[in-house]
Amino acid sequence: GHHGDAGARRADVILPGAAYTEKPGTYVNTEGRVQRGFMAVYPPGEAREDWKILRAFSELVGHPLPYDDIDAVRAGLEQVNPVFGRIGFLPRFGCSDRTGPSGDPAALAEDPFVPAVTNYYQTDPISRASPTMAACTATFAAPVSAAAE
Repeated sequence: GHHGDAGARRADVILPGAAYTEKPGTYVNTEGRVQRGFMAVYPPGEAREDWKILRAFSELVGHPLPYDDIDAVRAGLEQVNPVFGRIGFLPRFGCSDRTGPSGDPAALAEDPFVPAVTNYYQTDPISRASPTMAACTATFAAPVSAAAE
């Protein structure tokens, strides 16, 4: 709902969460490695870290969450999944590239991969509002014509 995106008009409540550059964070990359992000700039106005907003709301509704600082949040993440305690390490998931999650090679689909993202250059409200990214879309995401034989 940030940056005046269309989704904001449909929301009943918009919480003043800080952007990823405005708070420390824990992220899992596409390899499965847990990584830490650090605050680059302070959030504007009344924006806060998401966990602080949820913690305050939980107190308001009479069901306080069991953490009061970022270390307690991280400890809770590690309790749910120990991989969150191994920052920067590549976890072993127990499956190979040739088998599906069940271990059965037949479990993989034979259908061609279809990307879920159809326009890489405008995947969020900021890039959708960007004239530069609109130009990238016009240039690089245009349909490719079939070559004449």
